[in-house]
Amino acid sequence: MKNTDCIIYITTKRGYTQIYRKDNNFWTQTSPNGIVRMMTAEQLLSHLLPPLTTSNKSNLVVRVEQRNRTKEDTKMAEKKG
Repeated sequence: MKNTDCIIYITTKRGYTQIYRKDNNFWTQTSPNGIVRMMTAEQLLSHLLPPLTTSNKSNLVVRVEQRNRTKEDTKMAEKKG
């Protein structure tokens, strides 16, 4: 499984969900209101690691799902190598 095959969801105790995916050469963060931001791998880790620590587990839920890639996504990934 590659990074581009996963979608990461971080949900707060109030039900707000941030969505993280790898598209081509960068990660994107989609906020609950639909704003999409590009981010580096280091920025992704700074968002992902705190909810995985023992002290914050009760406040945030992290879920990772396999991405359902479309034919167009697969063709683009094959071209990129």
